[in-house]
Amino acid sequence: MLNFGRSRTQSRATRSISMGGVDYVDPKRKGNFVGKVFLAAVLTTLCIILIKRSPSFNSPSPFSVHEPGVTHVLVTGGAGYIGSHATLRLLKDSYRVTIVDNLSRGNLGAVKVLQNLFPEPGRLQFIYADLGDAKSVDKIFSENKFDAVMHFAAVAYVGESTLDPLKYYHNITSNTLVVLESMAKHGVKTLIYSSTCATYGEPEKMPITEVTEQKPINPYGKAKKMAEDIILDFSKNSKMAVMILRYFNVIGSDPEGRLGEAPRPELREHGRISGACFDAARGITPGLKVRGTDYKTADGTCIRDYIDVTDLVDAHVKALEKAQPAKVGIYNVGTGKGRSVKEFVDACKKATGADIKVDFLPRRPGDYAEVYSDPTKILLELNWSAQHTDLEKSLQVAWKWQKSHRDGYGISSAI
Repeated sequence: MLNFGRSRTQSRATRSISMGGVDYVDPKRKGNFVGKVFLAAVLTTLCIILIKRSPSFNSPSPFSVHEPGVTHVLVTGGAGYIGSHATLRLLKDSYRVTIVDNLSRGNLGAVKVLQNLFPEPGRLQFIYADLGDAKSVDKIFSENKFDAVMHFAAVAYVGESTLDPLKYYHNITSNTLVVLESMAKHGVKTLIYSSTCATYGEPEKMPITEVTEQKPINPYGKAKKMAEDIILDFSKNSKMAVMILRYFNVIGSDPEGRLGEAPRPELREHGRISGACFDAARGITPGLKVRGTDYKTADGTCIRDYIDVTDLVDAHVKALEKAQPAKVGIYNVGTGKGRSVKEFVDACKKATGADIKVDFLPRRPGDYAEVYSDPTKILLELNWSAQHTDLEKSLQVAWKWQKSHRDGYGISSAI
């Protein structure tokens, strides 16, 4: 008997219909597939609408807009010794800060400390970038609305500058030009420039005033003077407010122990005398090398004006507050008192309590015998004077940080 019933070997949902040798998908299955696609599209559109309506999507970054009552400062080199202390002070004074640093000399650990102290949105951002890359710098300025720039970023060792002068002319002079061009293009109206007493060279008369002739004797001082000249030439036909601070030998650290000086180990040979003293006191190096004992000074060693970093950043903030459109202010930032290297070493021994071994060596190329400031002008015009002038106390504060941070910030600066 023949079975005329339909076979169920193929399910109804997936069965195709044969017409003229061509298989066609069952319309019910096709409709189900189209429905799923339509539903997915509707859900996707709904999600996009909800995301766009959320405040975080529509609100621009606080760093990308000018906000009334808030001054946004770009701090170049803000991961470095002086730049990080300046950033700390600015944040304490309710400024908004963007740090730009390539970490070649700065410390990512210092940035982390600052981020932990000021975690609120819109207070601090860090951008890893090289100021020698003009396109990157222009992008930073186009994406952020700065009211002022504090330009610290620079290599800054006299001895190293004599060994690798091209690095100094590129890093200091060329990079300052890049920053200035971006400021002009994007309408940033205030510049506080970090310069140095090295632009004066070795004047015949002490103390140094702002009108003392600039005759630098090493590539570091020459590169800084070239950068100053570029800024001054530009300012002649500009409404930009410019402050140039020529400061002397920086020592000390944050009195509350949050920040300190942590140079890279390979740069210790070229670094500040305070760092060399501390390395000797901690036994990292076998002793302290004093270069030059035959200068025409009372004890034969160089005389310098040692300025505490806390005072230095205070001068920067006062300069920012007093900057006037279309005007240039040039100021020496120092204590007005010269101290010899031997005096400094004695103060360091007392501050650390260590019997530091001292080796006296020949002069270092590019050094000068005596440099100290006359701070009269900055007192009269900015109402600034150094408050931390006890050399031993400044070194004690710095030594406290050094003892508790034997490995510096303990964070790699690799990105």
